[in-house]
Amino acid sequence: MNKLFKIKGYYVFFISFLIVSLAYGQDSIEEENNPYTSFKSETTSKDRFELFFNTPNRYNQNSAFDWKKTLEEYAAIAAKSKDSASIFDYKIMQSQVFYDLGEFSKSVDWLNDLYKSSSKIPLERKKIILELLDKNYSKLKLYIKQTEIRKEKKELGLVENITFYDIYSNLGIPKKAMDEYIQDVSKTIDPKDYFQNAEYNNNIGTYLWLDNKQPPAILKFKDAQSFINLYINDVLNVKTENDLVKAYLLKGQILGNLGRCYADLKDFDKAIPNLKSSIEMLNEYRMGAYSPELIENALYLADSELQTNNLEEALLLLEKDFRYFEASHILKRNRLFAAYYDKKQDFEAASFYYKKNIRVRDSIATKEKVITGQQLETLVQSELESSKAELEESREDLAKKSSEMEALDIKITAIFISLIFTLLGFAGLVYAYLRSIKAQRIIVKQKYIIEAALVEKDSLLKEIHHRVKNNLQMVSSLLSLQTKNTRSKAAIEALEEGKSRVKAMALIHQKLYQNDDLSVIEMQGYIESLVNSIQSVYKKGGHKINITIDAENVELDIDRAIPFGLILNELVSNSFKYGFPDDDEDGKIYIHLRKNSDQQGFFEYTDNGIGLPENMEDRTDASMGIRLMNRLVNQLQSTMNIDKVSEGVRFWFNFK
Repeated sequence: MNKLFKIKGYYVFFISFLIVSLAYGQDSIEEENNPYTSFKSETTSKDRFELFFNTPNRYNQNSAFDWKKTLEEYAAIAAKSKDSASIFDYKIMQSQVFYDLGEFSKSVDWLNDLYKSSSKIPLERKKIILELLDKNYSKLKLYIKQTEIRKEKKELGLVENITFYDIYSNLGIPKKAMDEYIQDVSKTIDPKDYFQNAEYNNNIGTYLWLDNKQPPAILKFKDAQSFINLYINDVLNVKTENDLVKAYLLKGQILGNLGRCYADLKDFDKAIPNLKSSIEMLNEYRMGAYSPELIENALYLADSELQTNNLEEALLLLEKDFRYFEASHILKRNRLFAAYYDKKQDFEAASFYYKKNIRVRDSIATKEKVITGQQLETLVQSELESSKAELEESREDLAKKSSEMEALDIKITAIFISLIFTLLGFAGLVYAYLRSIKAQRIIVKQKYIIEAALVEKDSLLKEIHHRVKNNLQMVSSLLSLQTKNTRSKAAIEALEEGKSRVKAMALIHQKLYQNDDLSVIEMQGYIESLVNSIQSVYKKGGHKINITIDAENVELDIDRAIPFGLILNELVSNSFKYGFPDDDEDGKIYIHLRKNSDQQGFFEYTDNGIGLPENMEDRTDASMGIRLMNRLVNQLQSTMNIDKVSEGVRFWFNFK
């Protein structure tokens, strides 16, 4: 028995030792990855400054209050040693912490003192100060000051243009904000930059939501969600920890925006999970920092829980210790408390919160209305002044160029007059003139001969394309005859596929000899004809699938049109054969072809059918259609991309 107790004692000791070792090891790892610890281990203010501003998730293990206290200690040490450069850097970092804690007025006071204190501030420090001032003034709704800061950034060369769309949005003009944002940003979007596309779609969705257009806003937010998921899951492009933090913060904002839209539409089954996911993600990646998005999402979630009678869940959210700085959040929280106590039939408590809101709402609304009107007027005036300045610059440039042109005209006139008088001295002027007329007649005659030859060449080319089309149709007919004499189902299907591909090529030559320009094919008409041909084969005229073709004003030469025709033939045929096996009542096919100004092209094909089978990657080498499409896309110097979406499948690639 004693021996047994000894053995058990050894086991208990060993397991306890193992647990303590693992815990210590975990603490060591966390300590190594802790930005607060790394910050304190640096020896110079410059290194601490770089680490601080290059760590967006700096509060993941230590709160902003810890950082605030530490920065105060370092600033005091720098003040004792009269190290002005270190004092300057620590005060900028303290201003950032004030902003992160929601103390915007204090942050602005410090930053303005820093900016006015010295005329020899390095440009990179000026940029950080001005960017932080811009964000603080936005939170304080001081848009006139924000406009002045943006003018300062342009004068310093930190930005090319002054933009106002976010200010217009904050002033309650989201339609104007969205129009200017699309005009300024859409032309700079790289289709391959998933993060940039996610930000772009999220911003447009936000403007639509602010304009009370929830359904189109939801579509934009879903596009943004797809792009940010592609960015996060893209293992080919290496991302730093900071990149991932920014990506997850953006994803949290997108999920919150989706949840708010669904809540506005009373679709709480979709609103609640999106809002919960958003709050969880923003809590994780903005821990310790003031986050208006987090508060807004929590209030929306509390409202949704109240609407679905989850009263206790709503109360937990309302009682959370958020820092409520904005009047709109305070008013909404009081309203939700009142609604909660109404549902609990505690009318005295409900009345308390209603009265609390009534006391502040009218004065706040009146004040904000006056301030908003004044700032909007000043903002418009500022924009007009900016436009006038640009117009004045243009006028000065035009006047300068005009004077230069006048001087040049005078010189040319003088040269021309001297040349005329010089030429009059030569007796052979008339002879040369007559010879030139004769030469011109010869040129006109040769031009007529060349034009006639070109017309004849065009006729011959049209005849060639016509005969090639006829020969291909004859091949198609031979394949049809062979089909009738074949009993094997697999052979019949192979012959039918071959016949369909031959028809696709024949249609190219038909379009060529019907065109005035024999070098290119208008793709919208060609795709429509090709799709009609495939429909007649697979659906016998009784189809219900809605097909959308977007290829207006796109023209391709024959070398690219034939691969495109064969690729489309495979895709549309597969959709008809396999995509809608049970019911095509709601079937949709979308074909999109676009060419940019730099001769780059983009092709996209989607359907909402049953999608690709799970083992599609294993069957790729065995599938004739997939192998054929991959080779055809290779001919176009590109790579086929296949995305499995929630409904159906998406094929796309870029080409030259």
